[in-house]
Amino acid sequence: QVQLVESGGGLVQAGDSLRLSCAASGRTFSSYAMAWFRQAPGKEREFVAAVRFSWRGTNTYYADSVKGRFTISRDNAKNTMYLQMNSLKPEDTAVYYCAATADHQVAAGIGMPRRADFSSWGQGTQVTVSS
Repeated sequence: QVQLVESGGGLVQAGDSLRLSCAASGRTFSSYAMAWFRQAPGKEREFVAAVRFSWRGTNTYYADSVKGRFTISRDNAKNTMYLQMNSLKPEDTAVYYCAATADHQVAAGIGMPRRADFSSWGQGTQVTVSS
């Protein structure tokens, strides 16, 4: 199991930027999938962005609502994943969670991963965007 710790959340105004970090501890893996999900009050947890790394190479996926504004990346040397969020909107307000799995089938999968694909989760970091 991998331990994940998110950081970087905060209170910003609409149009501002934030960068979330997700530090992973434990083993490093030759193939993996990592993702960001978010959950707003009264709503279900939803997919935001993901990165798959396997023999297929590195592939990224984004929810339509964040495409063009958010960028997911990973620094393998630091074992850390990032979510650069630009042009933030009030509707981006939520608790953001990072998730990870070393399952080879998930890592080599195609398309947006599902919440159930991930076995390790962080504790979440609050992002609040004021209008």
